[in-house]
Amino acid sequence: MSEVFESYERQYCEASASLSRKCTAASALDGEKKKQKLSEIQSGVEEAESLIRKMDLEARSLQPSVKAGLLAKLREYKSDLNNVKSELKRISAPNARQTTREELLEAGMADTLARGRLMMTTERLNQSTDRIKESRRTMLETEELGVSILQDLHQQRQSLLHTHTTLHGVDDNVIKSKKILALMSKRMDRNKWIIGGIITALVLAILLILYFKLSH
Repeated sequence: MSEVFESYERQYCEASASLSRKCTAASALDGEKKKQKLSEIQSGVEEAESLIRKMDLEARSLQPSVKAGLLAKLREYKSDLNNVKSELKRISAPNARQTTREELLEAGMADTLARGRLMMTTERLNQSTDRIKESRRTMLETEELGVSILQDLHQQRQSLLHTHTTLHGVDDNVIKSKKILALMSKRMDRNKWIIGGIITALVLAILLILYFKLSH
């Protein structure tokens, strides 16, 4: 869920709970105090309507799989706000304080509805708080996992650099060995020619000696 939507939702739940309490309080007031309380309720209703509009815009900007659930919530919030408006209209009526049996029953029902809204909005607020805590916990876990991955990558990079250095040293040793083998091969070839020359000279010397002996 969008964190922006959750923020608006939390604000709306708090405003709805406040409106329920103020409606209950206004029912027991008269005169200027009641007018002042009704004015506060009207301002609260306007603020709640603004929050619902913001939630609606945010929900419609999200993916369809998420948007459907959020729009269903918004319908509940709009219905809840309509109940508050009806309660405000009833309280604002000139004969709202008449003590007829019918009105007392209506007041009792309104009080029950107000308590129900208060309990519902409190529960939603708690749920939103739990979701925020869960999101923060997940974010911290993801951050810790990211740090761990970066550390592992750093260690692997160091290992690769060490391996590269070792391979470079091996390459140098191989090159030196090739040079030594090439030099030894040249020396062996030269020694072969020298030995061949010595053997040829000895053979010629022996032939000359035999020639002179046979001649005399």
